[in-house]
Amino acid sequence: MTEDSKRHDAIEQEQQLVVFELGEEEFGVDISQVREIIRTGEIAHIPNASAYVKGVINLRGQITTIVDLKKRFGLDHTDRDQEERIIIVELKDNIVGMMVDSVSEVIRLPTKDIEPVPPIIASKIDTHYLKGVGKLENRLLILIDLGKILAEEEMLRMG
Repeated sequence: MTEDSKRHDAIEQEQQLVVFELGEEEFGVDISQVREIIRTGEIAHIPNASAYVKGVINLRGQITTIVDLKKRFGLDHTDRDQEERIIIVELKDNIVGMMVDSVSEVIRLPTKDIEPVPPIIASKIDTHYLKGVGKLENRLLILIDLGKILAEEEMLRMG
């Protein structure tokens, strides 16, 4: 096996993730789906939208839906603070913003360190939204399946 193919295999066997916090929990999303991370600004409310849709923002001329991940996951809501961010992601040809408490780092996680979602986490958050749990040295990282964050009817409405 050549040095280049070994390096390619190593890259294939790990995921690069953007790590963020919601309350006391750490989550990760695949960096390839993240377009940018912005500070929370003015968000326009949308009447009759799902409870987890915070509203919309004007992102350089493009109207972008903002999803409150705490509401989507049924987690306790806290007041907004300076660390709050919006992670702009691409979901099924739509640009969506995910409101999070803070963004902490970008990491590489070997796929061998990703396990199925354990029942204790499943009791807090619907496993439908989760890909698995990443084992880091001294902590766990809950991996989100971005494609499942917005319900199909929301995606159709945005399209």
